[in-house]
Amino acid sequence: MRITPPAGRQRPLPPATLARVLGLLLAALTLLLGAATATLAAEPAAASPAEAELVLMNRSVVRFRASVLGSPPAQRAERGARNLASILARNDSDEVRAQPNDIGNLIMVGDQLAFILSPDDADKLSGETLPILTDRTLDALRTVIAESRESRDSEALLKGLAVSAMATAVLLLLIYVLTRLRRWIGTHLLTAVERGAERLRLAGAELIRRDRILAAVGWVTHAVYWLLVVVLVHAWLGVVLARFPYTRAWGERLSQYLLGVVADLGGGILTTLPNLLIAGLMFLIARGVVGVLKPLFDHIAAGQAGIGWLDQDTVEPTRKITNILIWIFALVMAYPYLPGAHTEAFKGMSVLIGLMVSLGASSIVGQGASGLILMYSRTLRSGEYVKIGEHEGTIVGINLFTTRLRTGRGAEITLPNAMIVGSATRNYSRTVNGEGFMLDTSVTIGYDTPWRQVEAMLMEAARRTPGILAEPVPRVFQTALSDFYPEYCLVAQATPLGAAPRAEVLSRLHANIQDVFNEYGVQIMSPHYIEDPESEKVVPPGRWYPSPAHQPDA
Repeated sequence: MRITPPAGRQRPLPPATLARVLGLLLAALTLLLGAATATLAAEPAAASPAEAELVLMNRSVVRFRASVLGSPPAQRAERGARNLASILARNDSDEVRAQPNDIGNLIMVGDQLAFILSPDDADKLSGETLPILTDRTLDALRTVIAESRESRDSEALLKGLAVSAMATAVLLLLIYVLTRLRRWIGTHLLTAVERGAERLRLAGAELIRRDRILAAVGWVTHAVYWLLVVVLVHAWLGVVLARFPYTRAWGERLSQYLLGVVADLGGGILTTLPNLLIAGLMFLIARGVVGVLKPLFDHIAAGQAGIGWLDQDTVEPTRKITNILIWIFALVMAYPYLPGAHTEAFKGMSVLIGLMVSLGASSIVGQGASGLILMYSRTLRSGEYVKIGEHEGTIVGINLFTTRLRTGRGAEITLPNAMIVGSATRNYSRTVNGEGFMLDTSVTIGYDTPWRQVEAMLMEAARRTPGILAEPVPRVFQTALSDFYPEYCLVAQATPLGAAPRAEVLSRLHANIQDVFNEYGVQIMSPHYIEDPESEKVVPPGRWYPSPAHQPDA
């Protein structure tokens, strides 16, 4: 059954229409609130006019911060300057006083109104009140009036000119003295550098380049000279400006600025002095620990003692690593006490240095680790004769990153430690008895030459060579039986004669091998055959012991 609503009664709104109406109402309310907020925010901005400063004779008298009787601060400052100029021009009474009023304090010069100070002119953020502002304004105004009167005094101006001329003469005299003093100091420093450079020589070579020292000394001398000149000119300018009323405020600001800089520097130094003392104490303790360990390392380096793995071969790298760790620990402990350590600039510099070290440290760390492996594994020692890859020579130095070899042909080879660790190393000095090194050389002779004769000739060449030891006895090995010839290898122990390197001993051995083979009519040749030879390349038993070979006793 359908029910019809009674007449005159409205139907309820559908939900969608009701939601749309509510959304429109909320939007309108939001716009109204935003407009009201903007209006309220704009009203204080319009009600707070910009500040204005009353300046007379280049000296600040007062700063107006509020409007008085409808006049904004800028208009008040302009009107006050005009009133003061008119009062000073009439040469009336110089009495300055403040007369209280309902709107503030009336600043009077004689019987004339100069300007009005309002309670809103005080800087409330710094705790300033109207009486404090009034007292400071009266003091500044008295100074301005006195300087204004002085600016019209010819005698005072003449005295100012005389004092300025005297100050200029003193300035020029001091600059002249500084110039002569700089030349005198430069000459004496040059002589001292020349003497010091003669002492700083090692094996006839300069440890520090003389021209670099002279350039650094000259730069420091010029910097100190010009710094003193700037300070003198600054002081002269402050004195000259302070002698004239119109520029006296500028001179006082210059002097106050210089004194302020000096005071700030002195205060900063005094403030950081305790922290610097603590940081210095940290470094002093680190130096003391290094000094305590030095006799121990020196004792082990001299071969007088050893502590387990710490011996003459590992004492130097251990000393360096220990000292570096001690100083790094001292730096870490002293870092919080260094001036500026907690500033953002210092932190940013630390991050930058850390990033640079991280990006470039991969190869450095690899080379350093390889150097430590070589040192602590005792793979190489200074003075040993080695062959590393295609390079061979006597080791003259093993550092953290590189190893230096000196060949017998006047060259010095520097090899990265990472390359040495990754290469096969042949050491000719490690297996010898006593001093010296092992020496080996190879020849290939045809099968038609008795091997006993070849071995005897090689032994004879070894006996004739100075530097090759008779004990242990040199030996000959047949290292290969190739298609056309056997290969003979002579191995002997040698010791250099004086400063003669291994290359010279090996050269003499090769020369003696040629001489001995020529004496017995044996060609040093490696035959190669394209077809079968006419006669067999064999040695009959009757020719097994040709000279210089000897048949063993039965």
